[in-house]
Amino acid sequence: MDRDWAEPLDLDAVAAHAGYSRYHFVRAFKAVYGQTPGQYLSCRRIERAEELLRSADLSVTEICTLVGFSSLGTFSTRFKKQTGLTPSEYRARHVGRGAALIPGCYALLWAGGFPAKQGPDRQSNSGEAG
Repeated sequence: MDRDWAEPLDLDAVAAHAGYSRYHFVRAFKAVYGQTPGQYLSCRRIERAEELLRSADLSVTEICTLVGFSSLGTFSTRFKKQTGLTPSEYRARHVGRGAALIPGCYALLWAGGFPAKQGPDRQSNSGEAG
């Protein structure tokens, strides 16, 4: 989860890798870390979002997606719960205290590139991966 924090959490796969059932893994994880795997992952994602809000010239929506949230509302709610500020308030408070913001295009490339757009004019012709 620390390495692949932007990826969806496959709790069954993580538990199987650890040699536990899903339910036993969640109980053991919570006993050690004081929070469920989902809560732990959410905290790591918010920490990465804080970094991007301070350093990258990306919209809050782009950052939400880059750190692994699929819902802007969920991201904003969890961000405020963890930091006490909305993402926009956090950026306003922390931007300008260091180096210039990294252009969004560089930040997106660093994060794995731009998402492929699939539209009517860009359909694959035989189901082959492009």
